Amino acid sequence: MSIILKSLSYIHSDGTTLFQNINISISDGDKVSLVGDNGSGKSTLLRIIAGKQNSTSGDIDISSSSYYVPQYLGQYDDYTVSQVLDVENKLTALRAILNGSNSLSDFESLNDDWEIEERIQSAFEFWNIQNIDLYQQMNSLSGGEKTKILLAGIQIHSPEIILLDEPSNHLDSESRKILYRFIKSSRSTILVVSHDIMLLNMLKHTFVLKRNTIEAYGGNYDFYKLQNEQKIHALQTQLSNAEKALKKARQKACEIAEQRQKSEIKSKKTGQKGGTPRIVANTLKSKAEQSTAKLKSIHSEKLNELSDNLRQLRIQVQNEQTLKINLKETDLHNGKILFDAKKLNFSFTAKKPLWELPLTFQIRSGDRVRIDGNNGSGKSTLIKIITGELSPTSGNLYSASFKYLYIDQEYSMVDFHISVFEQVQKFNERLLQEHELKTILHRYQFSSDTWNRPCSQLSGGEKMKLILCCLNICNNTPDMLILDEPTNNLDIHSLEMLLSSVKEFNGSLLIVSHDQYFIDEIGINKTINLL
Repeated sequence: MSIILKSLSYIHSDGTTLFQNINISISDGDKVSLVGDNGSGKSTLLRIIAGKQNSTSGDIDISSSSYYVPQYLGQYDDYTVSQVLDVENKLTALRAILNGSNSLSDFESLNDDWEIEERIQSAFEFWNIQNIDLYQQMNSLSGGEKTKILLAGIQIHSPEIILLDEPSNHLDSESRKILYRFIKSSRSTILVVSHDIMLLNMLKHTFVLKRNTIEAYGGNYDFYKLQNEQKIHALQTQLSNAEKALKKARQKACEIAEQRQKSEIKSKKTGQKGGTPRIVANTLKSKAEQSTAKLKSIHSEKLNELSDNLRQLRIQVQNEQTLKINLKETDLHNGKILFDAKKLNFSFTAKKPLWELPLTFQIRSGDRVRIDGNNGSGKSTLIKIITGELSPTSGNLYSASFKYLYIDQEYSMVDFHISVFEQVQKFNERLLQEHELKTILHRYQFSSDTWNRPCSQLSGGEKMKLILCCLNICNNTPDMLILDEPTNNLDIHSLEMLLSSVKEFNGSLLIVSHDQYFIDEIGINKTINLL
């Protein structure tokens, strides 16, 4: 039940290194999280461990077969539930035997698994998916239902090693609680890729994947975060000392150069007055020039070394630090009514309203409001009604005049047909120069090699950073932020960046999220419950 990776590397077909020389050991029964920036290779590493993808080099030693739940489940859309769970042949054989079949192939397919139906039923009840038929097509299910189908397979097959890639991404609050209970009670060896901090804090070991290494921490996410903060503090101290050393070295180089120049002028004057023979004067001059050149070379070498050290430290601090993005203050006074809904409801058909109880609520400036409800309860629909994209089929909604920014799950504020640099140009209301835009992009951690990359190729975290970058460039901070599942697909650094920005934003907030850690941190003071 252990997992051992030895010098594991993965290089893309174009020669780009995703990660290299990865060495880890996960012992029997360990529960471990794998975190890292978007694009660092977490999902690829998990697929390699699961045997779904080959590494470029290195060895994997797994003591038992594993059960793998991928992040994206669209590849299963053309399969039935029973096919995805790999139980169809057993169920077919069991029913044939119960109907009187004596075929050897049926008994071989069943493999003495006479309790397969009971285990399936128990697993479906555990995950609250009893309404799903085993022969139903996967493409007819929601993202949350697909995830729960794959999670139910763990109890059906009882694997000793479990590999989970963002398992809580599409789960509502109740389903997340079930996931947490399951992981707490499981005795299997578990490796989880996730940005769900509540889940990460349940796991006793943390691995941080980087391009050239993997760092192991003997504690949960909060323990890693504390250790990382101490590391950043130490780097900042080193950075400050390096800046002082470089400044002192430059001053010393200037002083020596001035002293040498004065000495040369004095020697020249002395030689002229004393009638020093020309051959002697030239020899002294040559020695002085050689001495000056040597000193310059020594100090130049020292300055270059100090400059390189300073540059490396700045890169390290930038890579480790959470990007701080300060949204400007809103001009709206607290307490102004922004939305006033009375007996609001919506129906996609003329027959049944979406909400059992019509919605009556008020949102005032300064409020931090959560829209809460299970999957399919109409949370995104309510946001579309509030923003005017849909009209209610009954009831009334008053909306005041104010500026809002709606960041939906598809990041539709980003134009996927243009490049990163073209995207920020679209929001350049301040008419900033090209070099100024590129400086801001760099500050938002978009290096020069990303400026011409199509926005469609950006990760979820990069799209979120680009939106906040555009917001800074246009200098048009909204009075209200409307966020629909903003933490889905974000890496840990991007999540911390967004959390910091939202916490410090003094305007109004309307959010749909099942991420309880995020909700607890941003200070919600009002909830609209959908039933």
